[in-house]
Amino acid sequence: MRIAVIDDERPARGELIWQLRELLGDVDFAEGDSGAAALGLAGEGKYDLFFLDINLGDISGTDLVHAIRAMQPEAGIIFVTAYSEYAVTAYELGVDDYVLKPYEKERIRKVLSRCMPSGAAGRGEDRGEKSHPKKIAINSDGKTVFENIEDLVFIETCRRGCLIHTREHEYYDGKGIGDFEKRLPDMPFFRCHKSYLINLEKVREVFPWGNNSFGLKMEGYEKTVIPVGREKTKTLKSLLGW
Repeated sequence: MRIAVIDDERPARGELIWQLRELLGDVDFAEGDSGAAALGLAGEGKYDLFFLDINLGDISGTDLVHAIRAMQPEAGIIFVTAYSEYAVTAYELGVDDYVLKPYEKERIRKVLSRCMPSGAAGRGEDRGEKSHPKKIAINSDGKTVFENIEDLVFIETCRRGCLIHTREHEYYDGKGIGDFEKRLPDMPFFRCHKSYLINLEKVREVFPWGNNSFGLKMEGYEKTVIPVGREKTKTLKSLLGW
């Protein structure tokens, strides 16, 4: 397996490669410190994954995507950035995923589980197909229920666990909201508040609410107001095109 890590900051490259080695073991890494270097690597041999910093000195990572795709159509491309608002850019460009700086091992593990080639981790032949399951297990009332992920509307913290709201049912699960955030795909799920995880495809309304903040309502739960954290507003606006 070959992985290219492109970042104009050497310490950042080294940290990411170290964490990838911890998770993957013996892997062949190539490093590049510029957009030109990325194009050179893409043209010299086959790679399975490109970890591509967005803010390079010469060519933006967003401008490199199509060129790398043309030269390496089977390779996965993962944006590396310090800014969460680039999540929507990654989604629009069809990039496989993104990793935020500073790096978190669990986040990298999650990205790898989705984006590894099929021969290594069951990645589908269709580039749009992600490796996350279509159902999620919910432990409620002494039994395990399997709900379609697309039917989840929102999840909120409740006591020491969570209330999971679906199109037709509500469940209490003793696991924390962070656990569900890790198990669900970043798109279309978004942590709009420390206590709420929402399905962006189920948002019905967004409106001013409270002191210089916003609230939203979800399909089927129009009587419930979900707060939006102030630090989440900009990203939510980008993701919803609002």
